[in-house]
Amino acid sequence: MEILGVDNVLVPVGELGTAKHFYGAKLGLTMKFEVPEHGLALFATGKGEAPGITVRTDLRAGQGTPPAMRLWLEVPDARAAAEQLAELGVTPLAAPFEVGTGWTVEIADPRGDVIGRPTT
Repeated sequence: MEILGVDNVLVPVGELGTAKHFYGAKLGLTMKFEVPEHGLALFATGKGEAPGITVRTDLRAGQGTPPAMRLWLEVPDARAAAEQLAELGVTPLAAPFEVGTGWTVEIADPRGDVIGRPTT
């Protein structure tokens, strides 16, 4: 089987409105579309990129052992992103840390899924 790349990442959420606010207002992602009757919304992950993050209502979300999901989104400066997130009331899980490709900061969404923002 040939893998062509990432299509979408599906994040189970307990309440769609809370997820839309977090991924839109807090993380600054643009909503591409919403299908309320299916309890889902799709957010773009970058300029000109097809893959996105889909949040979908699932009452079982957050019931497993944290973290249920871990996703890293690429940003120009992870340390600056940590400061911007803190200004929005989003507390990093730890101080930004260095990895092989640069710096990363990790946060948790309202359900406990971990989202990182590594620098290229």
